[in-house]
Amino acid sequence: MSSVHSFLSLGALLLVSLISLRFNSAVLENSTIETENKVYLTAFSLANDLIEEIKMKAFDVATIKFPTTDPSVLTSPFSLGPASNEHYPNFNDIDDFNNYCDTITAPHAENYIVSCNVYYVSEYNPDYKVMTQTFYKRADVTVSSPYMKNTILLSFIFTLK
Repeated sequence: MSSVHSFLSLGALLLVSLISLRFNSAVLENSTIETENKVYLTAFSLANDLIEEIKMKAFDVATIKFPTTDPSVLTSPFSLGPASNEHYPNFNDIDDFNNYCDTITAPHAENYIVSCNVYYVSEYNPDYKVMTQTFYKRADVTVSSPYMKNTILLSFIFTLK
């Protein structure tokens, strides 16, 4: 075999090696992205599940049996959260989920931390937290995990009207 053939064979071998290396890198990157997407999808599902669970509860302890037209009878904004005798999963109204926090193990990642804060918001600006009773409560559900770069935040506005 001549030196030209040897040189061409060496060049072809180098080219195949570089293509193989790039292919392996692409496969690893795609696998990482796929797993990351599964982790985020699970986090969104956990947040949505908690919001759906909260939707099943009464607006306030004062409205469990009868609705009200007077917001002053609703739970004080300083008392939002479960009563001393209430424990998850036996919450009966929305604000019992205030300061709720749980660690959940699910496929693709361990230790999803699901937390919720509930507070009254303004009728005209649901992004504005108020310190008086209104017919509007907002639940902010956050999900984080050591396997996620960003925290997931889902919010929902509940109304008695």
